[in-house]
Amino acid sequence: MKAIGCIIDESSNQSILKELELPVPTCGDNDLLVKVVSISVNPVDTKVRQLLTTKDPAPKILGWDAAGEVVGRGVDVTNFNVGDKVFYAGSITRPGSNAEYQCVDASLVSLAPKSLSMAQIAALPLTSITAAELLFEHFSLQEEDNHNLLIVGAAGGVGSMLIQLAKTLSNVTIVATASRESSKSWAQSLGADHVINHSQPLKPQLEALDISISHIASCQNTVANFDQYIDLITPFGKIGFIDTGEGLDPMKLKPKSLSLHYEYMFARPMHQAKDRHKQGEWLTLIAKLIDEQKIKTTIQQNLGQINAENLEKAHQLLLSQQTIGKIVLASF
Repeated sequence: MKAIGCIIDESSNQSILKELELPVPTCGDNDLLVKVVSISVNPVDTKVRQLLTTKDPAPKILGWDAAGEVVGRGVDVTNFNVGDKVFYAGSITRPGSNAEYQCVDASLVSLAPKSLSMAQIAALPLTSITAAELLFEHFSLQEEDNHNLLIVGAAGGVGSMLIQLAKTLSNVTIVATASRESSKSWAQSLGADHVINHSQPLKPQLEALDISISHIASCQNTVANFDQYIDLITPFGKIGFIDTGEGLDPMKLKPKSLSLHYEYMFARPMHQAKDRHKQGEWLTLIAKLIDEQKIKTTIQQNLGQINAENLEKAHQLLLSQQTIGKIVLASF
């Protein structure tokens, strides 16, 4: 099969993406064998790539967002059939989706939405699961609750899904942050009630809106903004984040009795959690919301064929930290 592997170039000691021919993987009893049709890129791809050394097994197949077709299934899989169109993020501990075929734990998979193309679908899994876990599990937001949610870095992949999923709860007021006109317009188009600028102090902008914040979903710069968050949030509020938390002082949470939540989408599959099927269930909900036109895909760029050159371009765009929504590639 065709695959894009990440290896360390001996001459430069830098990671490079290389097109390879590899055997089709052999799946386990609880796996699906999926022919990958479209993929999406995420910051985790570049982060894993940056951590590679010459001591790591080569090549490393990156990619944890895919839409494809089931072409095989393990003996214990009963809820999917050959020919099913599916989507998933998978597990960071297994080879990723930058390959023509991939084995993935069936419990992490859902039938794909019927109303979108495979490229549009590939933009959804990782960010949707991340947003759902943060909002509905860590924050326990429910339809009957009245809360004011601040989403910092709302125009990125996860932020785009946080806005949309929070918008399905009618009693949640969403304040998004963006620093450019293009990202501000994107956040507004997804349903943000207010958009403020995260390059400026947050509290005065919220005071001008006369909004007190009970929940903060931080998609970027959490360490730099941590003191701001604690200052502006209401007592017993909840702060959730997806980026690095290195250096955070949890004792600062005590005076307001705040809680801090680190959302890491790979936690369940990485540790083979008994409830890892929740990820497949979240994706089933996402597919339903898509087909009911209550949320939409966050695809913003389709770079075309899945090859080393286009994947490299996608990685560089992510590293620029100027992207809006998601970047996808379609077909080998």
